[in-house]
Amino acid sequence: MKKYRITIRTKLIISHCVAILLISGSIGTYFYLNASQSLMRQIQDRLQYSAALMSRTIDAGSLEGIEGSSDTGTAAYRETLRQLRDFRRTNSDIAFLYIMRKVGDEVRFVIDSDETDKQALPGMVYTDVPPNLYEGFDRMAVDAKIYEDKWGAFLSGYAPLMNGQGQYLVGIDMRADEVGRKFHLLRISAVVSLIASIVLAFLFSKYLSHRFTSPLAPLISRCRAIAEDRLAERLDFATNDEFNDLITAFNTMCTHISASEKKKKEAFEALRKSRDELDIRVEQRTQDLKEINKRLRIAIKERIRAQAALEEAAMIDPLTGVLNRRGMMTHLQHHVARNQRNGVPFTILMVDLDHFKAVNDTYGHETGDLVLRKTAMRLASSIRSQDIVSRWGGEEFLILLSETAADGGKVVAERIRQRIAAEPFPGDGKALSLTASIGGAAFEKNASIDECIRRADVSLYKAKYSGRNSVEFVIKEEILPSDETVADLEKRMPGSVDLQEPIGGSENVVRSSQNKHMQNADMCFFASAGP
Repeated sequence: MKKYRITIRTKLIISHCVAILLISGSIGTYFYLNASQSLMRQIQDRLQYSAALMSRTIDAGSLEGIEGSSDTGTAAYRETLRQLRDFRRTNSDIAFLYIMRKVGDEVRFVIDSDETDKQALPGMVYTDVPPNLYEGFDRMAVDAKIYEDKWGAFLSGYAPLMNGQGQYLVGIDMRADEVGRKFHLLRISAVVSLIASIVLAFLFSKYLSHRFTSPLAPLISRCRAIAEDRLAERLDFATNDEFNDLITAFNTMCTHISASEKKKKEAFEALRKSRDELDIRVEQRTQDLKEINKRLRIAIKERIRAQAALEEAAMIDPLTGVLNRRGMMTHLQHHVARNQRNGVPFTILMVDLDHFKAVNDTYGHETGDLVLRKTAMRLASSIRSQDIVSRWGGEEFLILLSETAADGGKVVAERIRQRIAAEPFPGDGKALSLTASIGGAAFEKNASIDECIRRADVSLYKAKYSGRNSVEFVIKEEILPSDETVADLEKRMPGSVDLQEPIGGSENVVRSSQNKHMQNADMCFFASAGP
């Protein structure tokens, strides 16, 4: 927002004008209000006096026979009407004269001086009765303000008729425009006085502001000279007031500034020499520090790179390139915290390659390592981007399915099982058909991750013992298998397998020949979750 500059002279003119106008305006307003009230009182007194004068010339007794419009031809009516009209013509301020009679609570016209077709005839009831009119039947009265009826707006005065006994009055109306004209003349006089006050206030304020601000121009010029380093100039004029002290102070200040400026230049020269010497030393030291900082940055980057490599080596399985057990545990703990905080579910899958020992024994460890790498790649490409694959140990892989319940985990596990069984692995120039057993478990609220892993492990054992190449989920474990029982069951598994045929075929043979033993194993290690 732009700020407008207002000079001191303008401010002084405005302030003096406002002050003078406030004073003169207050005084003028006071006199105007008094004059308005005085004019209103004069008009009211005049109306009262005229009504009282007219009431003394008319006897109420001569009007008792005038009650209706049929009485307009009587001599008393015509004579009184003539008197009213003659009196109205003698005073141009009067609009109407009339005589009224009070009959009960009603006020009726007796005689109206109106010479138009709107003349009120005898007996006509007057409905728009001002409050002060009732007082006019007993004593002289006048309206406190202008009232309006069907004949127009008027200010009226009232007086009781002679011998009227409180039943008759004479009223005199003065038109509102006549009253307004008198007040208009009064307002014109007030406006003229106000304009004269404004002109005089402006002239007087301008004169005072000139007297107050005339010494400021030389002072401003002197300040600019000081800013331009012209300290030898002096102010040589007198005002015979406080500005004299200010001028003397300015001259003294210039003398001190000149002396200080000389000392400052000498000190500045000495400082410049010291600064040049210091710059040379600082530049030398800066070069040394830059070299040291460069070596430190290189060392820090190498250390950060080495630390990142160590952390990655600690979290990544070097053979398959997926997370190792330690790295997966970090993610599992994070998902446990999310589950406890927000109830977000997750499921883990334990994937084990069937008969992987036969691959190592038949084709060597290089082929086995290749199978593990291919398995890790297939697992990673079979899940979503937010899911995680890890090598849990040996030929076992653990998959973390984020935001997935048990039903969703079963679907993913079955898809993985089918893909591994359907796509052969390369090995020594031949295609190796392998299968996988998968055990899964959904994390249960208020449980530990170790319990969830144990249930997934139990599910994997169940998949193995039920014939391999299958998917099992244990919802609630009752009895965990002991090492002796596991060894027992492993002895009952077939000792060799043809890797050129799908493992699923061998599994079916094993399941068929060993069906009785598998049923016994299931009874030993797994109990139904229901009754």
